[in-house]
Amino acid sequence: MAKGVRIIITLECTECRTNSDKRSKGVSRYTTEKNRRNTSSRLELKKFCPHCNKHTVHKEIK
Repeated sequence: MAKGVRIIITLECTECRTNSDKRSKGVSRYTTEKNRRNTSSRLELKKFCPHCNKHTVHKEIK
């Protein structure tokens, strides 16, 4: 079976991952789809992080 063009990816908060002395434990993660042909590089979006309580950059993880 061939892989499709659109794949499901996971976006993870960059500030939660790097900041160890935050008030709540956990990392904000979102799932979304991307087109493999149009966007071959890793995706970066600004999304709301409930742990940081603000909009932060979320990067695609494997």
